[in-house]
Amino acid sequence: MIKNRYNLPMRGSKLSVVCSLIILVFPTILYAETSAKDGIVYHLLIVAPHEFCKALEPLVEHKTKHGIKTKLVSIEEVYDQMFWYGRDKAEKLKYFIKFAKDIWGIKYVLLVGDYRKIPIRYVYNSNNYPDFPEPKFVSELYYADIYDENGSFSSWDTDNDGIYGEWIGDEAEDKNIDLYPDVCVGRLACRNVREVRIMVDKIIKYETRTYNSEWFKRFVVVAGDTYPECLNPRWVGNEGEINTMKAIQNMSEFEVVKLWTSDGSFTGPKDVIRAINRGCGFIFFEGHGSPMTWATHPPNDPETWVKGLSIYNMWRLHNFYKLPICLVSGCHNSQIDVTPLNLLIHPRESLFLRLDYPIECWSWKLVSLPFGGAIAAVGNTGLGMTKEDKESFEGAGCKIFLGIR
Repeated sequence: MIKNRYNLPMRGSKLSVVCSLIILVFPTILYAETSAKDGIVYHLLIVAPHEFCKALEPLVEHKTKHGIKTKLVSIEEVYDQMFWYGRDKAEKLKYFIKFAKDIWGIKYVLLVGDYRKIPIRYVYNSNNYPDFPEPKFVSELYYADIYDENGSFSSWDTDNDGIYGEWIGDEAEDKNIDLYPDVCVGRLACRNVREVRIMVDKIIKYETRTYNSEWFKRFVVVAGDTYPECLNPRWVGNEGEINTMKAIQNMSEFEVVKLWTSDGSFTGPKDVIRAINRGCGFIFFEGHGSPMTWATHPPNDPETWVKGLSIYNMWRLHNFYKLPICLVSGCHNSQIDVTPLNLLIHPRESLFLRLDYPIECWSWKLVSLPFGGAIAAVGNTGLGMTKEDKESFEGAGCKIFLGIR
């Protein structure tokens, strides 16, 4: 149970009206917890709905025991304390993260809860791709990019029209967004207490058992011909395999397991499942995706899809605590706002194009499996933009493995 309150300074325009009321209602202030010698009161802030807090207490204890000063705050407490800040729930949460960084010195933020439990921010960085128009998508960078280039709070809505990250034409409507993360933000998209307990168990086991394990030293790459050349003469070579080769060069200390369509080592889900069940520290998928599945092509064969993992065959994963970090380069694999209600909202698009009707997206399904899967996943919440030339890897997907800064 969260008992502390974290009162923060109010905007001056409303201070004179309710000053005495605030003093009575919020007797304990955030600044009382600013006594660390290094200026850091807490390293990690965890925000979750009140119903999850008890299940998260073992994680807080584990982190604290290992030197990561951790503070657990309920989202209800955030809304309460940010009453005078923010136009909606997402902005209130962002303001709380800002004050937690300014006053507590936090470096990391863990949001625990799906989009119904912990708010998400849609950004309107629209694309004009005619076959798949996408006016908005979820961006967790919104919570990480706290300050603008001048050090002020970055609302991501500089024209104050309630449309965030707006960039429709040749020039951004919302200017002065530097897109640099000021804190590290991650989310456990838990839907219920059971999933919270699963993730707490997996994290604690991962952080206490993984170090120096032989299985961790394996790096699995899964790829093929992302854009067959017969569709466009500029699409020369097997893009997915080229990208994974670059990643392999940057992971030189790992034993590499290549699953490529070009050499027959990747022919279907069984190859991926076998590699994961054996155990690996990292796995990199480079190809096409949706909230439900991931796949790619054999060389120069756009009609054939070689499927990797889908939400329907992940039950075959039983790698237990040999958990990889997964990076997936494919559209919408990490679209955390999927729901069966989309079949009612836009039935044809949902069923035949977007595939956004499962109860959980591909990435979260993989991470939340109770007897295996992954410990973390990084992927696209919307269309995964790519490029055609092979001269430079700037702009290529999954820069973590490609070593691009």
